[in-house]
Amino acid sequence: MHIITLTTQKGGAGKTTLATALAVAAQEAGETAVMLDLDPQRSLLTWAETRTGDAPHVEAFPADKIAQLPTMVRRLASSFSVAILDTAGADNTATHKAMEAATLCVVPLRPTRLDVNAVRPTVQAILRGGTPFAFVLNQCPPQPNNSRAAEMAAGLAAIGSLAEPIIIQRADYQDAYAVGQGVTEYAPNGKAADEARRLWRWVAKQSKGTAS
Repeated sequence: MHIITLTTQKGGAGKTTLATALAVAAQEAGETAVMLDLDPQRSLLTWAETRTGDAPHVEAFPADKIAQLPTMVRRLASSFSVAILDTAGADNTATHKAMEAATLCVVPLRPTRLDVNAVRPTVQAILRGGTPFAFVLNQCPPQPNNSRAAEMAAGLAAIGSLAEPIIIQRADYQDAYAVGQGVTEYAPNGKAADEARRLWRWVAKQSKGTAS
């Protein structure tokens, strides 16, 4: 079972949108996915309530069971091949337990100095726990001559694993979320859909998985 935790202690980095894109891309690749919402804002549940399809399965993780999260998530391996955990943009117990449970932590950030500074505590916490992790450079400028994303990518690759591809800021991601779809469903032949499929393949390759 792949247990993918999207985490960063900064809001606005695009965790939930990436989570939905990855889960649907995983389903389309033949996986069975469950998504757990650990964010009090419940953005993932809002997406699920808008969605018409039955899969992936989405639910809020019970607050009174947070201490048992790693064990409970791993037990889901009898029914699902992928679990995607969407955490709050905060340093709290639920986020740390989700990091502990993961086979791979995915750390989204935008190509700004503010995001880089904000993500440091998240990376330090992951390193202390010893869970493999990768940055996802998200919401990058679409202009081909913009050097900001390339410079940021080079810097991130020097201090940790950088997921491929970088994710460009495209309207398809937000439009797909608004109608309860993954971007590969919303615009299957678009550039955003291609990015999401490639990102899922990269994430699945890097995640070690756990036994049921």
